[in-house]
Amino acid sequence: MNVLITGATGFLGSRIVEHLVDENKINHIIATGRKLSEINKVTSPNVEYILGDLQDRDFTKKLFEKGIDIVINCASLSSPWGSYKSFFDSNITTQKNLIQESVNNSVKRFIYISSPSIYFNFKDSLNTQENTPLPKRMVNNYAKTKWMAERILSESNLPYVILRPRALIGRGDTVIMPRLIRSYLEGKLKIMGSGNNEVDLTPVSNMVEAVRLSIFTPNYNEAYNISNGEPVNLWNSINSILKDLELPAIKKKIPYPVLYMVAVIMEYKSRLLNGKEPILTRYSVGVLAKSFTFDIQKAKKKLNYHPKQTTAQAMDEFVKWYKENNND
Repeated sequence: MNVLITGATGFLGSRIVEHLVDENKINHIIATGRKLSEINKVTSPNVEYILGDLQDRDFTKKLFEKGIDIVINCASLSSPWGSYKSFFDSNITTQKNLIQESVNNSVKRFIYISSPSIYFNFKDSLNTQENTPLPKRMVNNYAKTKWMAERILSESNLPYVILRPRALIGRGDTVIMPRLIRSYLEGKLKIMGSGNNEVDLTPVSNMVEAVRLSIFTPNYNEAYNISNGEPVNLWNSINSILKDLELPAIKKKIPYPVLYMVAVIMEYKSRLLNGKEPILTRYSVGVLAKSFTFDIQKAKKKLNYHPKQTTAQAMDEFVKWYKENNND
């Protein structure tokens, strides 16, 4: 079995390569991304890195030359801010190119890594299920294009599995926790809202196992929410990581309505002046202030997904990795 993994040079993609390289049913992995750092490189005779731009149809076609049975699409522009065109090019054009080549080459399964942002509606959302009604208007261009990419895949003739992982953490995380730590070190991070919001944090090791299960499950043409199913208090978790990094806890709170209005003003000024991402966006404020948890019963029953690593273990894993790779 030959597997193509896009976004393979990033956090999740590199961990998937690392996880699948020892799968005895997989003969060869084509790993693609834009840039490859040594920290994310998996050295194995079964892994071949081909770097390039998935927006380029000829490059995408090249990835399928040796025969591909399974496509795992992790490639995505993920950001709370940006133009619709930039997200369309990165999340829709690439999806269309991959789907077209998958159809042309009779790919057996297409696994797409989507996003929980498609559910976000600035309200507390507990035990969100796959059939939970979506907002009439997506929170940002990222969520909009991720949902569009899901629909494009589901309307194709390819057997597919869509995974929506909630807040990935663990070794190699360069997105969620590092961004919060940078804000903290710059003196910008305060508890947003009451500080009582419950959220799901998902160890990346459990997510990559969900990807492996998606390759072999008989229950395809399905979308699955992926988390640990064990909600935690977000700000207690952030303070726990800060403590492990020997940093003082965050104590100051700012009311959510105040932060939301500040974010609205900042977004307006940014659009008016230069278009750069403001310090605060409505989405980032909402994510850090509102409760957001998943119901993962569907994944347990149909995907046979059962979390193995606990949230606390993944946090410890991240702290150890962060200390070894950062000089903050």
